[in-house]
Amino acid sequence: MLYMGDNHGEMEKQTVRALCPPPWLLALLTILSAAGLTVVFARGWDETPAAYAIYVLSFYTLSALTLFFCTAFLERFRQLQERVRAHPLGSRYMTDAAFKVRLSPYLSLGINLTYSVFKLVSGIRYRSLWIGAMAVYYILLSTIRFLLLYHMQRRQDTGIRGEYRSYRTAAELMLCITLMLSCIVLSMVLEQKAPAFSDVFVITSAAYTFYILTLSIVDLVRYRKYKSPVLSAAKAVRFVQALISLLSLEASMLVQFGDDDRYRRLMLSLSDAGVWATTAAISVYMIVRANQEMKKLTQP
Repeated sequence: MLYMGDNHGEMEKQTVRALCPPPWLLALLTILSAAGLTVVFARGWDETPAAYAIYVLSFYTLSALTLFFCTAFLERFRQLQERVRAHPLGSRYMTDAAFKVRLSPYLSLGINLTYSVFKLVSGIRYRSLWIGAMAVYYILLSTIRFLLLYHMQRRQDTGIRGEYRSYRTAAELMLCITLMLSCIVLSMVLEQKAPAFSDVFVITSAAYTFYILTLSIVDLVRYRKYKSPVLSAAKAVRFVQALISLLSLEASMLVQFGDDDRYRRLMLSLSDAGVWATTAAISVYMIVRANQEMKKLTQP
C-alpha cells in the first residue's frame, strides 16, 4: 500500500511538471502555436492532420499559460498579504473582525466618493448634466448607507426599535431620491447629441460597476445570517447602487458604441422604468415592514 501511495505521489509530481514547463520553453511553445494557427487558418488547412497536431499543441500551451499566470497571480497576492500583515494597521485589519467591521464603512465611503468625484469631473469635462447629476445621486446613496452602518456601530443601545426607525428612515430617503433618478434619466433621453466618451471613462465605469455588483453579492451572503434591520437596509442601499451603476454603464456604452439615438432613448427609458420600479418597490416594502415590526414591539 505504501508502495502504491509513493507511485501515486510521483505521478502527481510528473503531471505538475508536465503542465509547468520552464518559462523559456513556454514562450517558445506560445510562438510556435501562434505561428502554426496562423498558417493553418491562412492556408485553409483546418481539417488536415497537421492542423489537429497544431490544435493539440495550442491546447496544451494555453493550459500551461493559464496555470503559469494563475500561479504567478497567487504568488503576488501572497506577497501582498505578507506586506499588509507586516504593517500594524494592516495586521489588525486582517485579524481583528470587530476592527474590520468598523473600518469597512469608511473605506467603502471613500471609494464611492472618489468615484463620485470622477463622475462630477467627467460631467464638467463632457458638459453633460446627467453625468454630474448621477455623481450627486451616488453621493446621496453612499451617505445613506454610511449613516446606517454608523448608527449600527455607535448607537447599539437604542435596541431593535431604534434599528427599525433607521431602517424606515433609509427607505423613505431612498424613495425620495428615486424621484431624482427619473429626472436624471429624463435628461439622458432628452439630450439631443450625447457626448463621445473616452475609453478611460467607459473602462472606469465598467470597473466600478463590477466592484459594486461584487460587493452587493457579498453583502447578500454576509448579512443573511444577521437579524439586523440596519444591515438589511444597508444591503438594500448597496443593491440599488449596483442597479444605478448598471444603468449608468448602459448609458455610457450606448453613447460610445451606438449610433441610433432613437434606440438609445428607448433602451434608457425601459431600463429607467425597471430600475425605478425596483427601487420604489424595495423602499415601500421596507417602510411597510418597519411599521409592522414597530407596531408589534409596542403591543403588550
